[in-house]
Amino acid sequence: MQESPLSASRRSKSSRRWLDRHVNDDYVHRARAEGYRSRAAYKLLELQQRDALLRPGMTVVDLGAAPGGWSQVAATLVGKRGRIIAMDLLAMDPIDGVEFIQADFREDAALAQLHQLLDGQAVDLVLSDMAPNVSGMKAVDQPRSIYLVELALDFAASTLKPGGCLAVKAFHGEGFDDLVRTLRSRFERVVSRKPKASRPQSRETYLVAKGFRVG
Repeated sequence: MQESPLSASRRSKSSRRWLDRHVNDDYVHRARAEGYRSRAAYKLLELQQRDALLRPGMTVVDLGAAPGGWSQVAATLVGKRGRIIAMDLLAMDPIDGVEFIQADFREDAALAQLHQLLDGQAVDLVLSDMAPNVSGMKAVDQPRSIYLVELALDFAASTLKPGGCLAVKAFHGEGFDDLVRTLRSRFERVVSRKPKASRPQSRETYLVAKGFRVG
């Protein structure tokens, strides 16, 4: 079906607004100056400052990793004794100390690859910056977002050590409160964070869950 001129015009205006924000974004400029692959690195750095998620020697799985901002931060903080496994549907240039799998985490085959690479090794921290491809329709985007969080939680529940942690991106809307209740049933402490690097107009928030309860 041919796209209507009105629809194309709206999309063009939206694209221009995004480009203007990106070009004038202080965090984008900082990321370039400080060698981070994305402005998202500052979100994890703030979570680290507030919640002390990462420590030397930890085993970390980074879901939705590309282009690699979170993996860069994590690799630096866990050091050479630590281990980072990253996954994304998109390709990602290599990062020292990071094992990368290009696969769709929603697929069983991708999950099997992760478990095979872990080979029974328990995980200290699961990070998820996954987000759906946004359609602009809240009724579509919100369930997709919640589904990704649920998948990350299922994976965390099958791999985390007792006392382990999960930090996951979620969007406010239908299902969010139920999600928080589910996390609180599995973890000792759950807090919601809105890092300064998150754009004010974005509905995204980060749920930080610490103290995983096994069983």
